[in-house]
Amino acid sequence: MDSEANPAHVSRKTVLRAAAAVGMAVPVTLMGVPALARTLTGSGEPPALTPPCDDGDDPTPPQTEGPYFKPDSPRRSSLLEPGLPGVRLTVSGYVFGLACQPVSRVLLDFWQADTDGAYDNAGFRLRGHQFTDSRGAFALTTIVPGLYPGRTRHLHVKLQAPGRPVLTTQLYFPGEPRNNTDPIFDRRLLMSVRDTGGAKEAAFDFVLNVFQGPGPTPTPTATATTPPPGGTWAVGTAYAAGDRVTYGSSGYACLQAHTAQRGWEPPSALALWRAV
Repeated sequence: MDSEANPAHVSRKTVLRAAAAVGMAVPVTLMGVPALARTLTGSGEPPALTPPCDDGDDPTPPQTEGPYFKPDSPRRSSLLEPGLPGVRLTVSGYVFGLACQPVSRVLLDFWQADTDGAYDNAGFRLRGHQFTDSRGAFALTTIVPGLYPGRTRHLHVKLQAPGRPVLTTQLYFPGEPRNNTDPIFDRRLLMSVRDTGGAKEAAFDFVLNVFQGPGPTPTPTATATTPPPGGTWAVGTAYAAGDRVTYGSSGYACLQAHTAQRGWEPPSALALWRAV
């Protein structure tokens, strides 16, 4: 298992992550370059522990959903609203598969408490979803969540790669006193956080249980425009929340607005569709 405790040590993951950041390929000759800035904090010290892609490491660990998840969040990368109090927080990172390659089109659905530790259960304040780009990158602009009884400070997130199961987990802040008393807290889910003036910047890279073997991905046999037998769902169709389709002999209701893609068939995309 690679370690980032020594800045001189360079893991394959470090190079791949840096290459993803600039949108370049990763030739073998790059495997010996120095660690890039993203792996270090502003002080030059190694970041707090996170579960990096490390050529054989386990995927990011799951955690409980909790009682406050709501489907059908709006698609947005900023959860800020006029008049919303709190310290501004930017969370950025990448989503990797098991071979340390970035995964694009991953759905990330975030939700959190406000600065007073309360969740909006009537609307969608501090709730929103987005998708990783072609580099596997995501960025969220929000506020530092508040505390409520029994829990340390945290963010909730669900992730789903096309055609793969949903990962539900939570992200944590280093240096929080309640990290020592929260029974759910997992230090493998600590973000790397630094102060930037009156705001905070955090970084975290997810590793999903997505197999990435050598060689090209097999070409699907189904065409992109042909719905399943007896079904109305079709790739390329823009669906709104509440729309209903059939897939095979079953019916489904859309939970979140999106444009259908291969791999997001209703039975496989539980974050996007609900059986009815």
